[in-house]
Amino acid sequence: MPTINMRSCANLIKGQGVGSCFDEQVRLVSDGLGPGFSVHVNSRVKSDIIHYHTVNPNYYIERIIKKHKTAGIGYVHFLPDTLEESLDLPFIFKKMFYRYLLGFYNSMDYLVTVNPCVIPKLRDYGVTKPKIVYIPNFVSEQKFYPQEPETVATTKVKYGLPLNKFTVMGAGQLQIRKGVLDFVKTAECTPEVQFVWAGGFSFGKITDGYEQIRKIMDNPPPNLQFLGIIPREEMPDVYNMADMFFLPSYDELFPMSILEAMCCKKPILLRDIDIYPDILFDSYAKGKDVEAFSQVIQSMQQSPALVAQWKDKVWKCHLYYSEEHILAMWRQMYAEAYGKLKSEEVLITEGNA
Repeated sequence: MPTINMRSCANLIKGQGVGSCFDEQVRLVSDGLGPGFSVHVNSRVKSDIIHYHTVNPNYYIERIIKKHKTAGIGYVHFLPDTLEESLDLPFIFKKMFYRYLLGFYNSMDYLVTVNPCVIPKLRDYGVTKPKIVYIPNFVSEQKFYPQEPETVATTKVKYGLPLNKFTVMGAGQLQIRKGVLDFVKTAECTPEVQFVWAGGFSFGKITDGYEQIRKIMDNPPPNLQFLGIIPREEMPDVYNMADMFFLPSYDELFPMSILEAMCCKKPILLRDIDIYPDILFDSYAKGKDVEAFSQVIQSMQQSPALVAQWKDKVWKCHLYYSEEHILAMWRQMYAEAYGKLKSEEVLITEGNA
């Protein structure tokens, strides 16, 4: 029976998607892999497979020490260019960290990416040793689901939002890469619509655009409210009080916020970039700039029938990322890693005989 040890420090920093992804994936495989697998979290138990969700230095050292004793699986939550647009760090530090990150990835037997478009990018960066597998993110329907109007009204009252105003929601860390500035400009262009953003500066003042966004938060447009970092257990309520979800990010892999909004059956508006078609198909509305975003939002606000159409598209996409489908992919991944480890152990034993 393969023993799997999940390693992560993501939840030490609140309000970031890596922590949400870790929680969902651990729950999924712990409950669903079956009696043939034993799953542990940040444990000292002797393991056949160590699954690294974050890139901490002590994990890298552990991987080097245990390289021939365990199968190493790494989660690719970001690339150097993603970090370049997220954190404002000194040039030398960034270059050192990028080199470290790619070394960490190359030390694995397998890498798991949530978007197939990342695979050629990893190869271009020189990550050539691990086998790279695509397994998308997953969100539990037991936590995120459409709520009744009475519950939605209660949440709007809690946050001081108008009950009958069309509401557009964004979520994620407050940084330039997430398109926060365009979110604000779109709110200014559509004053008849209420906008809210759930999320904050998870990495404090080193966040890219911190000072600029901080000034906007101190004096936001009248129809825009920044909610700050919301505990994840309260996020289903926040998604449900919105009429649509809007994320104008310039660069992403597969945001958990999109899956969460889909689970709550909310129409989705995203920036027209090349990472989405392979994972979201035709389930989302898109735009290239503030003018296009505003037009889509105004169209939705004026047409309940259009909102209903997008809800149907979102729900079909959500069903594609069902628990059973994703769980089967993880089961195959872990079984392959375990089988490869045992085959190599036999070869080493025979070679030493």
